[in-house]
Amino acid sequence: MENIVGNKSIGYSRSSKSAKVNQKIMRNLCIACGIFVAIVVFSIIGYVGNQGLKVFKDVSVLQVFTSTAWDPTNGSFGAYVFIRGTVILTILSVIIGGVLGVSAAIFMAKVAPSGLRNILRYAIELFVGIPSIVYGFIGLTIIVPLVRKVFPESMGFGFLPAAIILAIMILPTIVNISEDSIRACDRSLEEGSYAMGATRWQTIVKIIIPSAMPGISSGIILGMARALGETMAVMMVLGNAPQLTNSLVTPTNALTTGIAMDMTNTQFGSTWNNALFMMATLLLIISLILIIVVRFVSKGGIVHE
Repeated sequence: MENIVGNKSIGYSRSSKSAKVNQKIMRNLCIACGIFVAIVVFSIIGYVGNQGLKVFKDVSVLQVFTSTAWDPTNGSFGAYVFIRGTVILTILSVIIGGVLGVSAAIFMAKVAPSGLRNILRYAIELFVGIPSIVYGFIGLTIIVPLVRKVFPESMGFGFLPAAIILAIMILPTIVNISEDSIRACDRSLEEGSYAMGATRWQTIVKIIIPSAMPGISSGIILGMARALGETMAVMMVLGNAPQLTNSLVTPTNALTTGIAMDMTNTQFGSTWNNALFMMATLLLIISLILIIVVRFVSKGGIVHE
């Protein structure tokens, strides 16, 4: 009997040691993967940033950020049109996509029956798998002609069709995160609101949405980050003309489309090439800022069940 007990204790001891070894291996592997990812990210930022800063050897900072003249063949590298276009396009797409996405999330989480909710989820997930060039082709063949009909004096290209396309593309991000945040709200708050005599919509507007606002805000900001970096779909409907405009239906340009169109025409290390790297650096900086904002917003927390 003592031998059996002894053998069992030895077996448990060996399995315990083996489990500890495996845990240590997995922990070290995860740490190594995390360090590797961090090195890759910071290497990309460092390389792009270092190459972009070289443009200031030949061009002043003021010209790059404030000049509207973009004519590299004649030595003009004003990126203000691209920066302004990116900001306007991102804001427009987030306004359209944010309103539609949050509304859809509220409907799916609190109004729609389970069968319809599942169908809508599959439909939203389908948007993720559609290539951006397909979105651009749809915009080019449907939305641009429609805008041209509504505004006969325009060519149909510009901020408006690009913002509509981007709004559709960022819908899955906003809808999924917002719906999860709304469904994660404390049920007792909702029941308490009903007990006080509030209607469903009063409860949604005054109780549920404020409680889920950190998650909803995170979804909108992540959608903004997605819209910020989109290239192919935007390039097909924006018009790609480096001109300053206040119209939503006049061809213009953005950082991503400017980089994509000009990068293959430049020699590496030239002032033109470095100016494009500087524009890419701006995109990276804005994306990092958005990610940091998401981290701070998410710390606001959501009242969980």
